[in-house]
Amino acid sequence: MNKCIITVVGKDTKGIIAHVCTYLANNDINILDITQTIVGGYFNMMMIVDVAECVKPFALIHDELDECGRALGVQVKCQREDIFENMHRI
Repeated sequence: MNKCIITVVGKDTKGIIAHVCTYLANNDINILDITQTIVGGYFNMMMIVDVAECVKPFALIHDELDECGRALGVQVKCQREDIFENMHRI
């Protein structure tokens, strides 16, 4: 299994979850876990996804999710799980 961490942060607007999840579904990326909150009008979502069945290279997924975020007016970041864990290890 190839896991990635996706974070979405920005001003809350309609359709953020739908837009990101549609991209994932269209690219055979499975959502394993998801959490989202809205605090003071700001949206924050974190997802753990499995990209094992996606045929696109990670760099392209990363860039397309970044573009998806720009279109929505939010920041979308995608990191490989192993890199994410190493960055946040104490």
